[in-house]
Amino acid sequence: MDHRIKPARPIIDQPTLFWAIIGFAILGVMDAVYLLVYKLTGNKLMCLGNGGCHDVNFSSYSQIGGIPVSVYGIVAFLVIIGILLLELNSKTARENGPLVVFGISLAGVVFEAYMTWIEVKIIHALCPFCVATMVIISLIFILAAIRLILQTTH
Repeated sequence: MDHRIKPARPIIDQPTLFWAIIGFAILGVMDAVYLLVYKLTGNKLMCLGNGGCHDVNFSSYSQIGGIPVSVYGIVAFLVIIGILLLELNSKTARENGPLVVFGISLAGVVFEAYMTWIEVKIIHALCPFCVATMVIISLIFILAAIRLILQTTH
């Protein structure tokens, strides 16, 4: 009984999932860059009238190791995009990319759930752009899970 993951179906068979994940990852980069610019400038007008945005982005939870959390988001979304683009020309990336994207997005969902919990229970404020990040990474996770399931069943 062979339990190895089967090679990914060709990109042509999964173009909707492939491009949807890339599209959501691009939105994620844009959202995270917006949050980084806000963090660096402190321009309250960028919060679009939501005071919770300021409270969250300038709390002690908005950095890890002195690096704004949004930087980690930018890197994660760019890595997802990079892996997907590598799948276009690399057999190894095609075979392993779906699992790696699933793993990164799973870690992102867990991290964002934790951060949302902090916003609600500790900071008592919600940042709409942070919520957007949670929605985006959750959608990527769902699509990545579907893609991984398709890879293992075909």
